Amino acid sequence: MSETPTQRARAVFTVTFVGATVNVALTVLKLLAGWFGRSSAMLADAVHSLSDFATDLVVVVFVKLAAKPSDECHAFGHGKFETLASVLIGLALFAVGVGLFVSGFDKIRLVLQGGELAQPRVIALVVAAFSIVSKEVLYHYTRRVGSRYDSQAVIANAWHHRSDAFSSIGTFIGIGGAIALGNRWVILDPIAAVIVSLMIIRVAWTLTKPGLNELLEKSLSKEIEAEILALVTEDAAVTDPHNLRTRRVGPGVFAEVHVRLDGTMSVDESHEHTLRIERRMQEHFGEMAHIIVHVEPKK
Repeated sequence: MSETPTQRARAVFTVTFVGATVNVALTVLKLLAGWFGRSSAMLADAVHSLSDFATDLVVVVFVKLAAKPSDECHAFGHGKFETLASVLIGLALFAVGVGLFVSGFDKIRLVLQGGELAQPRVIALVVAAFSIVSKEVLYHYTRRVGSRYDSQAVIANAWHHRSDAFSSIGTFIGIGGAIALGNRWVILDPIAAVIVSLMIIRVAWTLTKPGLNELLEKSLSKEIEAEILALVTEDAAVTDPHNLRTRRVGPGVFAEVHVRLDGTMSVDESHEHTLRIERRMQEHFGEMAHIIVHVEPKK
């Protein structure tokens, strides 16, 4: 990755600002459509969009902190602020999913007990369709930026956008069914909301798990560790890499490894070999990659 941490932070801020603008507009539209369109599902969807805006703010704040250089209090940098952001987004998404599930389940129970729900109006259906299209476009844009800059927080935010699209799909189906089939089928609205809420909860888990693994210092995958060992032994003078330890700190790959060099080699020469390993790591994994090399003499 040739981009600097500053360029990365700028790209993350831009995509998040775009997402926040869309989320504010959708929140206002859904609140108005839910109120005038007599759709409780649309009002719940508005809350979901509001939660998206809240997570946009989380990403902006935490990614900016993650881009700060190392200091006395954080010798390995501030990358885990970004990891913490991805976990918070996942937890927020989980809370939204549970909230939608409970709300939908209560409405289903109300109908089954003989209660009635108000039939929604067409304006709510139109806004739901607009939300689906806009959030799906925003998902692809945000995910592309997150993948390019290896930002778990941005990727998590992209999935939050898609979860809003999923929520709007359920809202669209429920509202459309209630309008097309009449009051007897208004129950389709909360049924769709419950199904979508389960999908949102599943997405929340897939986003939270990697962040928790990183915060708990889980080792990198075997594939990435194999890439690191290949970079270490690219120099023919370096042999027997062992005691490899790896972890991720935000977007940065961190590693520690022991290698063997010729025991008659000078300190300057051995130091040059370790510098080459460090340069190869940063060329391969980006400027935020870090490796500690312990040199031992060949037996």
